[in-house]
Amino acid sequence: MKKTSYFFLAVLLMNLSFGQKKQDFVLTSPNGKIQVKIVIDNIITWTILHQKEVVLTPSAMSMTLDPNEVLGKNSVLLNSKREKVNTSFDSPFYKKSAIKNQYNLLLLNFKNDFSIEYRAFDDGVAYRFITKNKKDITVKSEEVSLNFDEDYSTVMPYVRDLRNPKDPYISSFESHYENKKISEFAKDTLAFLPFLVDLKNNKKAVFLEANLEDYPGLFVTHNKTKTGFEARFSNYPLQEKNGGFNFLNKLISQRADYLVVTKGNRNFPWRIVVISENDKDLANNDMVQKLSEPSKIKDISWIKPGKVAWDWWNDWNIYNVNFQAGINTETYKYYIDFAAKNKVEYIVLDEGWSVETNIMENNPKVDLNALIAYGKEKNVDIILWSSWMALHENTEAIFKNYSNLGVKGFKVDFLDRDDAKMVNSVYEIAQKAANYKLLLDFHGMYKPTGIQRTFPNILNFEGVKGMENNKWTPNDNVPTYDCSIPFIRMMAGPMDYTPGAMRNATKSEFKPSHSNPVSQGTRCHQLALYTIFEAPLQMMADSPTAYMKEQESTDFIAKIPTVFDETVALDGEVEKYIAIARKKESKWYLGAITNWNARDITIDFSFLEKGKQFEAEIYSDGLNADKAAQDYKKEVVTVNSSTKLTYHLASGGGLSGIITVK
Repeated sequence: MKKTSYFFLAVLLMNLSFGQKKQDFVLTSPNGKIQVKIVIDNIITWTILHQKEVVLTPSAMSMTLDPNEVLGKNSVLLNSKREKVNTSFDSPFYKKSAIKNQYNLLLLNFKNDFSIEYRAFDDGVAYRFITKNKKDITVKSEEVSLNFDEDYSTVMPYVRDLRNPKDPYISSFESHYENKKISEFAKDTLAFLPFLVDLKNNKKAVFLEANLEDYPGLFVTHNKTKTGFEARFSNYPLQEKNGGFNFLNKLISQRADYLVVTKGNRNFPWRIVVISENDKDLANNDMVQKLSEPSKIKDISWIKPGKVAWDWWNDWNIYNVNFQAGINTETYKYYIDFAAKNKVEYIVLDEGWSVETNIMENNPKVDLNALIAYGKEKNVDIILWSSWMALHENTEAIFKNYSNLGVKGFKVDFLDRDDAKMVNSVYEIAQKAANYKLLLDFHGMYKPTGIQRTFPNILNFEGVKGMENNKWTPNDNVPTYDCSIPFIRMMAGPMDYTPGAMRNATKSEFKPSHSNPVSQGTRCHQLALYTIFEAPLQMMADSPTAYMKEQESTDFIAKIPTVFDETVALDGEVEKYIAIARKKESKWYLGAITNWNARDITIDFSFLEKGKQFEAEIYSDGLNADKAAQDYKKEVVTVNSSTKLTYHLASGGGLSGIITVK
């Protein structure tokens, strides 16, 4: 053998040994509390510590491409890059007008044209894969592991959907949380994000994803250990058939053996772990916003958040009128009159205004042109309901037609999936809606993962078991769920929960009703939800008749904005209670709710500007709210930054206030 051959063999062996050599990296958060340890060996793992306490034990990450190329297995590191970032960005349709974005970054670049980027924030950590191929790639699978050092308790939403039992990825993303140990994960099912793990010393970890584009959403299941989870993803749909409620869904009859065929040069979704020392901090977290792509809409001046008078929850149930209430022109004019009188910006025409499978064909009982013109006279705009299936099949023509008529947006229903095909459809609909200056409410069972920042014309998502579902479920513990979602689901983005019931019931008195629905909990619980629950397009779920009978409550709701300039999480414990203050311009808005346990809560007004006096209009549970859930007390008090006031929240109760500088 020639000397040159020996030389090249030696170089090859050196390269192989380099690829197999264990390499360690450490990334810390700006405040030094969080430490991420990344180990590159035959696999790549990360370990997360918070103040030296374990959050995640070594957990592997990899991505398998066709043909069986595993990014993250026996990978050869080329170089690494570190960066410190401290910026901010505007967030005009959010719970605060600007977001601080500070983190430390570690980028690991590997052979085979891929990288893994890690970011450590003061409140959590995240990583994502990046590929740099010139040609398209096929992603066969992705490994996301979450391993823990103990069998912790979890607050977990499970997939509960009977439309297609053989396909666990058909999901409404509407589930109350279940409290189970990691080892007690429900068998033969999946859970979806976000979910919470209760760590040592009252610390919590919430798991999310962000920047989900051209890729399926992440589910989890139990791994082989008793103290961990692993990811599951829906494979790409190849064949679909109509099914579900009124055959408005596309159910999958055949899936591919891969997740997606996608661009080879791209960033993949973020895998996120948010860590808190205090539960209340979870209710004011911006991680998904920080890790999402900036707006693709240059001119956002036409995007108008606001409240919506909604017809469906109350079953079009208005009375003391001289016409037959229902899905007809007269009824909707009445809704417009109500909205105009109470300074409500929109009404929505829910299912029934058109043929469900062809929304270009209107219900003859609904004169849409007349309603648009009438609304324009009254300064009330119209949003139309559509199934995703009907909209998806004719998006361009539908948007063009109704935008030209003067419609301002669409409430899109019955998506019920987040495979890559559905995710791509959501992006396509968002872009086309923006082209025609149309707002979107993805009500139809779809959870946010950051697209609301990328396309700010998307104001709402459902992905929550809201009031339209709860009105039929006497066994659901709704107040406890209400005291959970601000710490978990709401971290992902805004919610189309649809609050506003004027008929309220105690735990023992609640009964399902279709046409006269009732909320679980007190009137003040409902009032507080308008401040606590994030929804730039916020529904008023009850009927105009009910609101006019309760005009004082209606006036109060109408004064609460749907987007804010500043948010302060005052107090709270997951599943127990929550108190939040939000500011819009010079006014502050206060909301607090409790579960079925009555409790006293002290509001510390130190969030107010020092040296000024304020007038607070406070609605609190009445002395008899434990028996008559509608009972409330209204008072006007003077407060300042030194004030502390204690209020009694009844079972399922609440507290709400508007604070104005004197």
